[in-house]
Amino acid sequence: MIKEKYTIKDVILISGPVFVELMLQLLVGNIDQFMVSRVSQEAVAAIGNGNLIMNLIIVLLNMMASAATVLISKYLGAKDHKKINETATVSLLVTGVSGFVCTLVLLLGAKTIFSWLQVPAEIIAEASAYLRITGAFVMVQGAYMTIAAILRSYALVKEVLVSSFIMNMINIAGNAVLINGLFGFPKLGIVGAAISTNFSKLIGLIIVATFMLKKTDARVSTSYLKPFPTGTLNRILGIALPSGGESMSYSLSQTCIMKMINFFGTAVITTKVYCSMLANVAYIYSIAVSQATQIVIGYLIGSGNTKDLDKHMRNAILASIGVSLSITAIFYFNSDAVLGIFTSNPMVLELGKKILLVEFVLEVGRSINIAMVRGLITVGDVLFPVGICVVSAWIIAVGAGYVLGVHMGYGLLGIWWAMAIDECVRGALFIHRWKKGKWRKTHMPACS
Repeated sequence: MIKEKYTIKDVILISGPVFVELMLQLLVGNIDQFMVSRVSQEAVAAIGNGNLIMNLIIVLLNMMASAATVLISKYLGAKDHKKINETATVSLLVTGVSGFVCTLVLLLGAKTIFSWLQVPAEIIAEASAYLRITGAFVMVQGAYMTIAAILRSYALVKEVLVSSFIMNMINIAGNAVLINGLFGFPKLGIVGAAISTNFSKLIGLIIVATFMLKKTDARVSTSYLKPFPTGTLNRILGIALPSGGESMSYSLSQTCIMKMINFFGTAVITTKVYCSMLANVAYIYSIAVSQATQIVIGYLIGSGNTKDLDKHMRNAILASIGVSLSITAIFYFNSDAVLGIFTSNPMVLELGKKILLVEFVLEVGRSINIAMVRGLITVGDVLFPVGICVVSAWIIAVGAGYVLGVHMGYGLLGIWWAMAIDECVRGALFIHRWKKGKWRKTHMPACS
């Protein structure tokens, strides 16, 4: 896969399987919400709040994994196999330690977290049970994400797709059995959904680990930790912590927004959960094409060829906007049918359609952000996205969201408009930063 020149076709060939794989990965969490919607709307709200916290942790783990993708892609371009193995080993160590700490926090503090979020009393017990069970497997999730990132660095995206497909089939089958109590198993409801999710993640980890050993020359060994490679750890953290700060700040702002939404009652919480699920589908291709572009940029930087970076970023942004708006249009013009899959509540259907209209504006900004943030991180301009996200997400998304949604009484619709404005402001600033080109002289990273 390592070449001197890459075209849009190369990016599409990588992004296609990544898109399908991310869709399947997304389903691991969302399928729980869909299948328990047949049990009760309270269960949907409970899983929605539980997944909100899990998403914060996944953001943390994902940035560690993304750092591995950036570095290994560059080392592949430079043909430095020792550094590849060293980076893979240290990345797994870091995600393992991080996952262990997160598991302890979730097991000991689930109810405290949901009390702070003002989760309605009628769903706090179910939400806590779901969070504790899924939280017990955070280390498994982290190991899976890191090894999947290593496979993507080698452009083995189809292999990650296969693992995600198998994970989802296991999760769906497990949900059907454990939620509903089939074949003599107890009817566990939301707890059954959590158990099924964990088991599917364990199987996924075994599959991606097998692919790594069979199809790449990347190896994980304690021998690469003696003496401890402090330089590699610093490079991983130098990418992961600032960029993770950007994602973590955004996710924490979303947590505060969810706290506001929880004041509006279960029906509005449910609407938010369903609309967020649909929004995830709309922007998932933006993530896929940005990951593919990130890999290609990493190869080009590693080999010293940087003349096509602007073209790749432009193509990534245009493709992301086109796909996300097309998907949003399908959802909006068929909103009653789409939302009707989950609920027949007329309040949810009416409010959901209004939210999907705002999504047209929001997805333009979000598509730009996803592509630009990954691009800036890959070329070494890591700190700028963090600062912009902290300022914009908290002042506009949270601050203006409170003013419009709570103070002025526009509710969920006002909050969604604030989030849309936040995405568009950040998108404009990131484009300006890239075009200014300061990173070409001061941020372009070395491979050593």
